[in-house]
Amino acid sequence: MDAELLLDDRHVLSDRAFAQVKAWRVPAPVRGSHHRLRYSFAFVVDGECVLRFDNEPGKGDHMHMDGIETPLEFDDLNGLQADFWKEVDEWMGRNGL
Repeated sequence: MDAELLLDDRHVLSDRAFAQVKAWRVPAPVRGSHHRLRYSFAFVVDGECVLRFDNEPGKGDHMHMDGIETPLEFDDLNGLQADFWKEVDEWMGRNGL
């Protein structure tokens, strides 16, 4: 079984910012994760990725923000998306965007 694309969306949030969300169901867990999702969610402002959720092989589920990598925990793809959009909203609020 090949990877099944579940999400591939680009959301324009302002003239300076967008979010790109991609997720796949994979045949086996990515090394470091305990589920069958492979994902990359990015929030980009002025051409710079300021927030990213991903599960790069070997690192497991984590987010990058302000130069800091933090582990993530979630129940399913819906929960992961909700967490991402919450962080985007909070970032935009803190930064007046």
